[in-house]
Amino acid sequence: MNMRIGLLQQQQTRLSMTQELSQAIALLQYSAQELASFLEARALENPLLEVMPSGQSKGRSRKTTYRKKENDINGIASETGTTLEEHLLSQLKPGHFPKDEQKLLRQVILNIDENGYFRGDINEIAVISNASPAKVEECLREIQELDPPGIGARNLQECLLLQLDRNGQGSPLAHVIVKGFFSEFAEKKWKKLAKELKVSPKEIQEIYDLLQKLNPRPGADFHQERAAYLVPDVVADCVNGQWRVHLVEGNLPAIGFNDDMYHSLTSSGDEQAIKFLQEKYQDYQWLAKSIRQRNDTLLKVAGKIIEKQPYFFAEAKGQLMPLTMKEVADCLDIHESTVSRAVREKYLGTPFGTFELKSFFSSGIGTVSDSSASSDQVKKLIAAIIGHEDKRQPVSDQEITNMLKKNEGLVISRRTVAKYREQLGIASSSKRKRF
Repeated sequence: MNMRIGLLQQQQTRLSMTQELSQAIALLQYSAQELASFLEARALENPLLEVMPSGQSKGRSRKTTYRKKENDINGIASETGTTLEEHLLSQLKPGHFPKDEQKLLRQVILNIDENGYFRGDINEIAVISNASPAKVEECLREIQELDPPGIGARNLQECLLLQLDRNGQGSPLAHVIVKGFFSEFAEKKWKKLAKELKVSPKEIQEIYDLLQKLNPRPGADFHQERAAYLVPDVVADCVNGQWRVHLVEGNLPAIGFNDDMYHSLTSSGDEQAIKFLQEKYQDYQWLAKSIRQRNDTLLKVAGKIIEKQPYFFAEAKGQLMPLTMKEVADCLDIHESTVSRAVREKYLGTPFGTFELKSFFSSGIGTVSDSSASSDQVKKLIAAIIGHEDKRQPVSDQEITNMLKKNEGLVISRRTVAKYREQLGIASSSKRKRF
């Protein structure tokens, strides 16, 4: 064997994860809020990078800005109306209660949460108010007589009992079940409960129907939150039958280059300062390029999604077709992970609503033919089957599986049917049964 030591040249192509590449990947997956925070942080490190709220500009500086007109969904609803505390206090007639008792009633009301439940400690309130626990209990009972019915309850069981008493619907059986057999009733052990109470399952079912009409959160109507609006990153418009997408960058700050500082310091002759500014200038150039690439990728992905979901857009929230991120990636000649990053926490605005980009991807379900159906379609079929079932004999998940294969040609497992049913918020067949 002839073994010699020597030098060998070999050319290889290898992707190196540089800091710039790593940051470019991060920029692509950032949501609008995350990107704004990132730009503000970079501006603290780079004196040549100027970041301003959208719409503001500085006249003397030449800027490369990336922004569009403001999205029209920018209003925030103000909190108006009567609070629960105000509503309860308004029902306490002036002069009807002694001054000390009025203070105690207020203290009890302050311990009622946004759903209308009393969350305080009787003994603690008694100590704070210099009153007896019995007096605090008496005040709580006074509040429980106020509107809305069920207010001031300490738990769901008490809340329902208060409403049964108030509404005049308190049948003896309803009181017995809620007061003494609430756990068994909630777990729908109705056959066992019916046997123990010596009534029919149908009578238990009637109590269930009655309780469904009651309000488990009597104070919720008085709790108003600020309306949360989704600001889309991309907007789709239909012009002459053709869908087009454009960016909405009004929720991002504008970036610009500080010409004045750059020219002032580079003309100073300080070599260290010039070297520092050159590095920061390159940093600015890279950042501007990365933002352009981010926006271009986002537009391409959104455009391809619209192209691949024609029924959804043509019919204004129509049927979704099976679509994977890999399919979009292959069409755009990019990696699947790039698509995943591009759609992360991004939203598409349309004339009929705003939708998360990720929601347009739906896995395909195999069929007996060469076609496939989306999981969204299958869920609708499952809901329809259950909606038309005989409630006295609800269809099981296996029966749904068989019906989908026989009637729709869909090949789907019982476990998948169960998963989709749970995602739809539909109970199992045993809990859907009516007597």
